Order: sequence, then C-alpha cells, then structure tokens
Amino acid sequence: MMLSDVDIKKAVIAGRITLTPFDEKRLQPASYDILLANTFVINDPHSTTNIDPVKKIFPKTREVVVPDDGIFVLHPGVSILGYSKDYFGSDDYLIEVNGKSSLARIGLLVHNSAALINPGHFLNVALELCNLNNVPIILRPNMAIAQLTFSELSSPPKQNYKETGRYSTDNIKGYVPPKKKK
Repeated sequence: MMLSDVDIKKAVIAGRITLTPFDEKRLQPASYDILLANTFVINDPHSTTNIDPVKKIFPKTREVVVPDDGIFVLHPGVSILGYSKDYFGSDDYLIEVNGKSSLARIGLLVHNSAALINPGHFLNVALELCNLNNVPIILRPNMAIAQLTFSELSSPPKQNYKETGRYSTDNIKGYVPPKKKK
C-alpha cells in the first residue's frame, strides 16, 4: 500500500521517514517532490575509451558545481548524474523515485533503472539524468526534479541495508555518495 500525503506527513513527524528539509508545500496527494542539488557528475568522453562494468572499467568523470542562481545545460542524448538536495530514507518503508510528468513530457529522464531505495538506505539520491529531446534542457538547482512515493512493507526486512547495502562502503568506482551534513 502506498502512503497518502496525510500518512507521509504523519510518518515524517513520527520519525519513520526522514525528509530533510521537509516542506509541506511539496506534498502531493500520494508523493513528495524533491529538489535538484548543485552537483553534477559528467563523463569525460575524451579520456574514456569504453565502459565495461564486468571488468570494473568505468568512465573518467568530473564534478561540476553550479551556484544556486546558475544553470546546467543538459544536451540531447547526454546522460549525467545529479543529486537530490533532499536527504531522505526510512527503516520502515520502501521508497521509489519517480519522474515528474511535466519534465518527462520535455524528454527528461530522472532515472534510467535505479528507482528503488531500500529500507535502511538514507541518502541524497543520485539521479540518472538523461535528455531524450532533440534540444538542450536547462536544469536549475532547487528546481523540483522528481517525486518520492512510499510503500509499506509486509514485514520488517531481515537484512539491514545500512550494513549490507552496496552504499554502505562506497558507490560506483570513483564516487562516494554525499553524506548527510551534521
């Protein structure tokens, strides 16, 4: 069962869902809008000959940080990583990252395949941003970029994602997901 706006708010207040910062204005009837952060990770095509995940060959990347009032131009056919400004997670719910229909209609994908956030995983999510349009798309820090939905679990999970999840030590070779600021 998916949580409604009423139940999302109750779970945040009760501490069963972490959403930082929480802004009630971003609640939708059965989802919560998250914002785009300032950091983007882009591939360096001039120094990357290929990608071979089996052999652990990943692209050379660089990080681009855009000021709050700046823009990032996402060109057609390009796929990058961006991060959510919002830090979120839950020990009690499965979280799914979904695109916003208004952005999907202009050809922006916010995730290629990694939509699920397991219980016990707390993070600023890496978004797999891809422009499927034939013209550039302007991305701005703090724009509503995606929405989260929350599903109840049939029972508590046996595994603890904080200890066993792939993000418990690092991410794809070359990057470590942002940590919650203390």
